[in-house]
Amino acid sequence: MIVFKRLLPAAFVMLAAVAPARALDIDVTSFTLDNGMQVVVIPDHRAPVVTHMVWYKTGAADETQGKAGVAHLLEHLMFKGTPAHPDGAFDRILRANGGDGNAFTTQDYTAYFQKVMKDRLPLVMELEADRMQNLELTDETVLPERSVVLEERRERTDNEPSGLLNEQMDAAMFTAHPYGKPVIGWMPQVSKLTRQDAMDFYAAHYEPANAILIVAGDVTPDEVRTLAERYYGKLRNKLPVPERLRAEEPPPNAERRITMSDPRVSSPSWQRQYLTPAARQLPQREELALSLLAEIVGGSNQSRFYQTLNIDKKLAAYSGAWFDADQLDYGSFGVYAAPNPGVTVEQVETEIDAILSDVVTKGVTQEELDRSRNSMIASAVYLLDSQDKLARLFGVALATGQTIDDVRNWDKDLATVTVDDVNKAARTILDRKASVTGVLLPEEKKQ
Repeated sequence: MIVFKRLLPAAFVMLAAVAPARALDIDVTSFTLDNGMQVVVIPDHRAPVVTHMVWYKTGAADETQGKAGVAHLLEHLMFKGTPAHPDGAFDRILRANGGDGNAFTTQDYTAYFQKVMKDRLPLVMELEADRMQNLELTDETVLPERSVVLEERRERTDNEPSGLLNEQMDAAMFTAHPYGKPVIGWMPQVSKLTRQDAMDFYAAHYEPANAILIVAGDVTPDEVRTLAERYYGKLRNKLPVPERLRAEEPPPNAERRITMSDPRVSSPSWQRQYLTPAARQLPQREELALSLLAEIVGGSNQSRFYQTLNIDKKLAAYSGAWFDADQLDYGSFGVYAAPNPGVTVEQVETEIDAILSDVVTKGVTQEELDRSRNSMIASAVYLLDSQDKLARLFGVALATGQTIDDVRNWDKDLATVTVDDVNKAARTILDRKASVTGVLLPEEKKQ
């Protein structure tokens, strides 16, 4: 299984920079079944293959207090079977039919996906619709899988100093909002999760009205509509979709700093995250201004960070910046770097602060804006070659309160962003009071 908090910086730039259907000829159709399930179809007739995804508008931030990790545990347990398809049958049937699939959990959504030949689409719809309402769990299936999740946490977080640092940075950034707890959960809480906890979360959130079906590939909207009505349309909502009530994060009034030393760290690294609004709370033009700001500051080998830190002053082994607003409630703007041997973290941080201060006080140039805009468009062109990435792009947008038009109008809005827009974004977001700085250091050897 896969657990996401955020996309990697470079990948995020590409995913955030999707080109619209109008400009790059992406044909997208959307409709809603009678039970409230949204269906999105993205035809791609280059090969007789389809990507089938079901997105549930629920994730780790929707867990009840004290049940951290149950959304992700349930993702694992969804493969444990129904009366019609007992434990393990889902994966066996999928592999026997030449397909592959998996699932992932974030703070705001959980998604299940399969890639199969076109003629196997009815099969995966039948399997996915079955487990949407007929999951059957016992302690004999839940407890071993809980142990798998605990081991996953040890491997991906507890044994990774950078993962531990990121976890602590999130906890420092969000003092009230549930984004402060990790998607995979805290070890003490995960170790106490029960079959009933998983079934309660399943009953509350896994309903057709709380789901989005996305099919990309060698299909037509009419074909998908017929199949979706046959397999998903007959499902009924057992409970009203719960309102997503989450604690609001109070306005930050002091910058926060996390410094961590670990004997497993061979070289130091530095990063900072600034709290931002989520994409759905921003006009598209303002969101794109922040994406362009990240590209200008640290998105390529033409960026200010790379040219100054890596090339001119040779302070950093690597550096970069990213903007991630594809969450329901809050986003983040991040910068990072690792010093070269013989260079201190303090030297790198001082130089980064100087670069950011220069952006805030003097602004960016038209040349930087044009270059970054062209880079984002180029990334979008390559994105179109993958039906899987297109399906994920629309899934993320719809699951976090955005719309298909937000994606389709991307090029038009990108073209309207001005130097003044980017400079305003920099002055607004690059506020140290709304930031968390993280430093990861090798543990000093005792004399």
